[in-house]
Amino acid sequence: MNRRIGDRAVVLGAGVAGLLAARVLADGYGHVTVIDRDELRDAYTHRRGVPHGRHIHALAARGQQVLEELFPGLTAELIADGAPAGDMLTDARIHLSGHRLAPARRGLMLLCASRPFLEGHVRARVRALRNVKILDRCDVVGLATTPDGRRVNGARVLRRADGSAEELLGADLVVDATGRGSRTRTWLEALGHPRPRREEVRIRLGYATRNYRMPPGALDGRLAILDAATPDLPRSGALQRLEGDRWMLTLAGILGDHPPTDTDGFLDFTRSLRFPDIYEAVRDAEPLDEPAVFRFPASVRHGYELLNEFPAGFLAIGDAVCSFNPIYGQGMSVAALEALTLRRHLERGVEPEPRRWFRDIARVVDVPWSMSAGGDLLFRGVPGDRTLKIRLLGYYLSHLHAAAARDPYLATAFIRVAGLVAPPPSLLAPRITFRVLRAGRARRRPPAPTEPTPKPDEQASAPHRRSAPVKGEPRPYRRSRTVADTVAQT
Repeated sequence: MNRRIGDRAVVLGAGVAGLLAARVLADGYGHVTVIDRDELRDAYTHRRGVPHGRHIHALAARGQQVLEELFPGLTAELIADGAPAGDMLTDARIHLSGHRLAPARRGLMLLCASRPFLEGHVRARVRALRNVKILDRCDVVGLATTPDGRRVNGARVLRRADGSAEELLGADLVVDATGRGSRTRTWLEALGHPRPRREEVRIRLGYATRNYRMPPGALDGRLAILDAATPDLPRSGALQRLEGDRWMLTLAGILGDHPPTDTDGFLDFTRSLRFPDIYEAVRDAEPLDEPAVFRFPASVRHGYELLNEFPAGFLAIGDAVCSFNPIYGQGMSVAALEALTLRRHLERGVEPEPRRWFRDIARVVDVPWSMSAGGDLLFRGVPGDRTLKIRLLGYYLSHLHAAAARDPYLATAFIRVAGLVAPPPSLLAPRITFRVLRAGRARRRPPAPTEPTPKPDEQASAPHRRSAPVKGEPRPYRRSRTVADTVAQT
């Protein structure tokens, strides 16, 4: 796009959503300024403005594709700098609904990078753009508007330095990418506009994450394990190899059943997961740090697309519009898809119109929000309206996951949807439902007897034997008092 739309754009927030917005805006505006309150070093370090950055971050397949489109060569650069990469269904063990998805090499990339490492590379690419400037250690005081409040024409900022005075950064377009702490709703009300509808799903998620050093060849050369929560065992764990030859383990529990941070409690929580794979991998590994904690009370969506009026020259993007339960790994990929939507708006050669913008990104958000919110409502104790559609889809997906344990075609179909590559209705295509139903009938069919059935007197006299657990098979689970009490109280 070569057409100049405006002279100056300002992006509030230098997280992934803000950086991607700046990358796109640089094609249509003469100067783009990105403002962030944190000190943004060149090193790949954690920063206060991303409190969940110390935990595993998944980049969905579609998100990786969009980043590569916006920053050609970025994937190879990440890998060259040490990010492990492989195939999603071959190089990871994925357990869903109590079943391990069948391995299959289908070309969906698994890119293993920590949040600071990935964000640092993206920030370096954005800094290299000749017409983009990043101002760190700056607080956004508020918006600047025309006297009638119908147009935003800049942002008021205060640098975090002694003796600093408030500055006005004039702009033709201001984009709010400040995340969950966005003050757009408050700013709108101050300008005389109505607040949008706020929708939330209270999941009360708690994380604990620890890094390990593991011997070469750990996990038989695989890069990750995911043991996802189920309604009967609402605990999950993810172990992933990262840059720097380290492994990151994130444990999670909902409704207040949060993983402990002491060494014994952390390992006990790991042992309580349905499958023993993660516990067996880390029980003798070398810890590199103490567990870090993160709390996520609720997924939140703001219905800006429902407003009849919105000030011109002002947009919002990323978590400032919708923040998802991070357990599903959707946030960065949705921000990438929203950046593509912004680019399409700019390709029209005119300033993006806010109401049209919010309607368009609502369509981007609809699918991952339905997946996240619908998945959360399958857990007893999570407040919300469990519609017939949600209950039927939960029932169907559990059967699809069971069938996908033996059918690589079904495993690939689901991972494509979870990776935002294919739309959810594709899982209801006749060829998919037929395979799910066929697998269900096969599971219900009684197995053919392989030896004569003992007579009653032989059964009574035979000694009772407990079968030894098979490696990789799910462990029996006894619900802890914490989970039971929490669900009862909710």
